[in-house]
Amino acid sequence: MDAIESAIQRLKLFKDSGPNGLIVFSGAIPQNGEGTEKIEVYHLHPPEPINFFLYRCDSKFYLEPLKELLKERETYGIIAMDNEDAAIAVFRGKMMIELRTYTSGIPGKHRAGGQSSRRFERLREQALQDYYSRIAEHANEIFLSYPDLKVIIIAGPGPTKEIFLKEGKLHYTFRDKIHLIDTSYAGEEGVREAIDRAADMLANLRLVKERRLVDDLMRRVTTQNTVVYGLDSVRQALRGKQLELLVISEELDLVQVGYSCSNCGYEVTEMLSEGDLVTQLPQKLSEKCPKCGVQGFKLNRQEKLVEILIKEAEEAGTEVELVSSKHESGEMFLKTFGGVAGLLKGYGRQ
Repeated sequence: MDAIESAIQRLKLFKDSGPNGLIVFSGAIPQNGEGTEKIEVYHLHPPEPINFFLYRCDSKFYLEPLKELLKERETYGIIAMDNEDAAIAVFRGKMMIELRTYTSGIPGKHRAGGQSSRRFERLREQALQDYYSRIAEHANEIFLSYPDLKVIIIAGPGPTKEIFLKEGKLHYTFRDKIHLIDTSYAGEEGVREAIDRAADMLANLRLVKERRLVDDLMRRVTTQNTVVYGLDSVRQALRGKQLELLVISEELDLVQVGYSCSNCGYEVTEMLSEGDLVTQLPQKLSEKCPKCGVQGFKLNRQEKLVEILIKEAEEAGTEVELVSSKHESGEMFLKTFGGVAGLLKGYGRQ
């Protein structure tokens, strides 16, 4: 109840939740073992909009939704169309960040014979060309405003998507990003169907990218002196703004903890694994201070190494790539480089 009351008091500081929503953590946090709990309240505005409400009581803060928001996400575009309807959407991860729908206004094929029929078909063909031009113009305008767009999916039933692509009215820079997918629907419904059908393809594209990245790092280590690895060396290069690219394994489970003597203030900072937080940290906090001999430390801070590295990379203007260890190359990166490596500036990415 004290934690809930503290959360309510914190919420009173805000007139609204902000454009991306608001996350509040409130709980009784042990300071130095059982019986030393202190109410602590944290709030943050997430990096992307959240579209759900969640209240949860637990023995620990529930961070999974926030972790999902912090994961790198590919941005990709979808055009779902037939000769009657079209929709253009932009997604980041599984979140739709833009959607526009259009109609062609073109009537069905004329069934009557004679010259009237041929004239009608010519007019209909011209209307289709105008429709394709209009969709391409809108798609170019939307997609060019997202410089990090990785993939463009053109979906729909029948041959319309192939004809549209063959017209060549999409911007030339999209040429290598385009993939065609058959769907049963066009328009907004076709967009949602395309997402489901494209999931495996997008995952494979990410997998290929990660493999190429790890292979490039391995090649550079053996043939050039352009890769920095080892946690201390990487952080030193980051602070010196020497890295063009920082590569981190998603499975890097190290946590930086800081604790100090409650009597003399003697401070300790070290890296522990997630497992060591449970098995070793309580023991470390109960040890005697090497400076004054008084027993008992208080925990001041703990932060995941991945978050620290990303923050330091942002400050240095260094690009960050996360690599999964769920494939062979990612597993090799975790074992060979310890899950952290950097590419020095001036040598370029491949």
